[in-house]
Amino acid sequence: MRRQSHRHTSHTSTTRSRTVQRRAAAGALVAVTALLAAAVQSGAATAAPEKAPSAAGKADPGALPAKLSPAQRAELIREATATRAETADALNLGAKEKLVVRDVVKDRDGTVHTRYERTYRGLPVLGGDLVVETSKAGRTEGVVKATKATIKVGSLKPAIATAKAEKQALGAAKAEKAKSPDVNRAPRKVIWAADGKPALAYETVVGGFQHDGTPQELHVITDAQTGKKLYAWEAIETGTGNTVYSGTVDLTTTQSGSTYNLTDGARGNHKTYNLNRGTSGTGTLFSGPDDVWGNGTASNAESAGADAHYGAQLTWDYYKNVHGRNGIKGDGVGAYSRVHYGNAYVNAFWSDSCFCMTYGDGSGNANPLTSIDVAAHEMTHGLTSATAGLNYSGESGGLNEATSDIFGSTVEFYANNSSDVGDYLIGEEININGDGTPLRYMDKPSKDGSSKDSWYSGIGSVDVHYSSGPANHFFYLLSEGSGAKTINGVSYNSSTSDGLPVTGIGRAKAEQIWFKALTTKFTSTTNYAGARTGTLAVAGELYGTTSAEYKAVQDAWAGVAVGSRSDGGGGGGGGTSFENATDVSIPDNGAAVNSSITVTGRTGNAPSNLAVAVNIVHTYIGDLQVQLIAPDGTAYTLKAYGTGGSTDNINTTYTVNASSEVANGTWQLRVQDNAAQDTGYINSWKLTFP
Repeated sequence: MRRQSHRHTSHTSTTRSRTVQRRAAAGALVAVTALLAAAVQSGAATAAPEKAPSAAGKADPGALPAKLSPAQRAELIREATATRAETADALNLGAKEKLVVRDVVKDRDGTVHTRYERTYRGLPVLGGDLVVETSKAGRTEGVVKATKATIKVGSLKPAIATAKAEKQALGAAKAEKAKSPDVNRAPRKVIWAADGKPALAYETVVGGFQHDGTPQELHVITDAQTGKKLYAWEAIETGTGNTVYSGTVDLTTTQSGSTYNLTDGARGNHKTYNLNRGTSGTGTLFSGPDDVWGNGTASNAESAGADAHYGAQLTWDYYKNVHGRNGIKGDGVGAYSRVHYGNAYVNAFWSDSCFCMTYGDGSGNANPLTSIDVAAHEMTHGLTSATAGLNYSGESGGLNEATSDIFGSTVEFYANNSSDVGDYLIGEEININGDGTPLRYMDKPSKDGSSKDSWYSGIGSVDVHYSSGPANHFFYLLSEGSGAKTINGVSYNSSTSDGLPVTGIGRAKAEQIWFKALTTKFTSTTNYAGARTGTLAVAGELYGTTSAEYKAVQDAWAGVAVGSRSDGGGGGGGGTSFENATDVSIPDNGAAVNSSITVTGRTGNAPSNLAVAVNIVHTYIGDLQVQLIAPDGTAYTLKAYGTGGSTDNINTTYTVNASSEVANGTWQLRVQDNAAQDTGYINSWKLTFP
């Protein structure tokens, strides 16, 4: 969808206390009883820098996001762009690769998280995104990559014609019962690196409409050598919420002469348009002779416009005041909203192509999906796209959708609107099901009949709205804990996959952990195991790796069958594992470098068969000495200098008799390059206690 330009006469933007007339909310909130490709989840967690728990459970203020003005963010992006060649070299990227800055987040202590896309010989690398964490002093502290594979393909000359890729893409759309599918972006050559070995591919984008009338932007990846379909995802990200009867609220609008319109000059000039049952363009900007909008009934077109405008206003304020982000992209620019899409369209969606939220009017055009949490849900899809870029398919798609549900809920709590109190229910007032039940339940997702309470190996094949269940459930457990309780008049009763209780840490802490993980740890390919790793890393940065908050993150994930409990119990994968997946560069013929893992929740000594899985990317491994350093400083040589010869890379598991060592504490992998001319880095390593 393309945003149409609008010409306006000169005007003055003003913040006005304007009245929205709404009918009172009828009835009480519904009481509720008990809410990567698939791989074995081992409970792996990137160890954060070791530090003591913060006083009284308070977050380390230096690790929280700083509030950046658009100008400050632009300067950080300029600086990162100016040094991207040096950064690529420091990361040991190939000579044919280049970095493109996509986003920058800064912590209060000066730590900068720069998110990059990659190109290879001028072609975009899909699934090649990465995040570099740099200290205030300019030292690289860590790197999170969407793929650990070396970006290299034999030839950039395709073996198949673009026509074959187009035909395959159209076929994929028709298989999903798309209406009037057409190729709206011809196949372009890319490097596909999101799953397995990088390959030359075509990316084709199919337009038209999905089976339910939602606009379509289907991306299909075709192997340019074999013609095999590699991947597909839908870029129009849909979501549902509740039509909130928000009472009388204040909105920020704009006066132009004697006319008022729904333009929010205080929040990036966000505008709200009336599509008037159309399905394309922007429609008409809401305007009128006074600053009073709607009468609270669905039959009045302004009522839905007022709701959408109010929801966007709240969401902007939430991200700015709670997380320090100035607009969806952090650049101070507002998106826009379109209401009254189609005829009886029962959904809402976000589109990157128009940078906008769009809302239908529900069944019979009687229940517009223009509510606080829907606005937050849709705007959050935009935030996710601008930051982690979670692919809207497979496990990453479930995490994408859950992120929008999570922040849809937190914005509703933030609004503190007495006519629509915060809850962990999605769509409880739309009544799409015709029986007054919510669409989704965060405390027990399976109550909707389709969502999943816990992770399992095939969850990546489930619709993203239902594979989101484990992440929604995790967030509820982390915030509120398990068991029966009543919050704002709503009853919840959350159980866990392992039958063990979880003690919550409060929503304020949980939302900070999820936001920082999204913006600094997640990438386009993050799956559930990766989400656990990222949230644990953030909990360690904010509260310390031995804190109650860190352990609560472990336990909440174990409660949805992702990884082990803080005491080592539960989870899957045949043992308790602790992993550090942060890259550490190995200086050429230089000093030894260390990568640390903090082991907690174990009792007694380490086992006699401690498994040490090592993944090192390095040419001529004979130059390297690799050692495991126990918490007391004892060194166990895994690979001696001079062994391994001229082969490249170490990707193997060593067995160490560590029975004389206390299990808990900080273990280190120490690597030293003892000869010149060959370079590399520690990619990841893992300790597994059987």
